[in-house]
Amino acid sequence: MTQTQKVLYTGKTHTTGGRDGKSRSSDGRLDIQLSSPGTAGGGTNPEQLFAAGWSACFIGALGLAAGKMKVALPADLAVDAEVDLVKSGEAYFLQARLNVSLPGLEREVAQALADTAHQTCPYSRLTRGNIDVVINVV
Repeated sequence: MTQTQKVLYTGKTHTTGGRDGKSRSSDGRLDIQLSSPGTAGGGTNPEQLFAAGWSACFIGALGLAAGKMKVALPADLAVDAEVDLVKSGEAYFLQARLNVSLPGLEREVAQALADTAHQTCPYSRLTRGNIDVVINVV
C-alpha cells in the first residue's frame, strides 16, 4: 500500500461449510445460512450476496458521478444486478448484468452516469477484464 492509500473499511466474515454452510461477520450484523444455487436450501448463496453488494456499491458510484456532473438523481433509482454462475466443461465462472434504472433522466444523461459509475465503482473495477459484464440502462 502506498502512502496516499488509506483503508476505509475492512469487512470480516467467518464462513464454515462452504456453499451449504454459514457465514457471520465479525461485528455480528451479518449472520446467514448459505445454500447452493438452485437447491431447496433455506439460505442465500454467494452469487446473490455478490449481486447485492455490487448493486449497492454501484448506486454509491452513481451518486458520485451525479455530483460531478451536477445532476440530481431520482429518488426511485435502482440497480438490478444479475450474477450468473456458469459451467463450461469442468470450469466454473461468473458473468453479470447490471440493469440501471434512472427514471426521469434523459437517456444520454443516464447512460453517461452509468458509464462513469462503472469506471469508478470498486466492484466494477474488481471484475473488469475478469468476467463478462453488461451495463444496461433500462
